[in-house]
Amino acid sequence: MELFEQLENVVAEAKKDAEAFYGKGNKAAGTRLRKAMMDIKNLAGDIRKNVTDIKNK
Repeated sequence: MELFEQLENVVAEAKKDAEAFYGKGNKAAGTRLRKAMMDIKNLAGDIRKNVTDIKNK
């Protein structure tokens, strides 16, 4: 559950950067958003692996 909470936090922060990038054209926010998307991808993979491990016990 800890990984899922981390994912929620990253998504919440990414939303702020998405609003700044798309709404205000802030290029630095776009860079942070791209990093957050990679973090989300990695966390999602970790969650998926964790669920599979627990399911197969």
